[in-house]
Amino acid sequence: QVHLVESGGGLVQVGGSLRLSCAASGRTFSTNTMGWFREAPGKEREVLASISQTGYPIYGAAASGRFTISRDNAKDTLYLQMVDLNPEDTARYHCAASNTVGYATLDLLYYQNWGQGTQVTVSS
Repeated sequence: QVHLVESGGGLVQVGGSLRLSCAASGRTFSTNTMGWFREAPGKEREVLASISQTGYPIYGAAASGRFTISRDNAKDTLYLQMVDLNPEDTARYHCAASNTVGYATLDLLYYQNWGQGTQVTVSS
């Protein structure tokens, strides 16, 4: 099992950028498929991106070409680079790990371990 802690959120103005990090503890990070998700009040959880064990990424529609997922297995860390942020990106962002697949997947059901999240607020 892997323990996940997100960081890097905060308050940013429209058009700004942020890089979120997800630090993993445990010895399985390099074998986990990882993903980024977000939740906004009154909305369903959105899948943003997933990355395979070997670093192959796929993106959900919500990523809208502005988000980039990456991982550093040597540092047990997952990243989400976000650019051109707008108020609709305001949400709590979570990383998650899958213990059951090694390929990238946008299916929430494959993710068993979740972090507490980091809040991103985009002000206009």
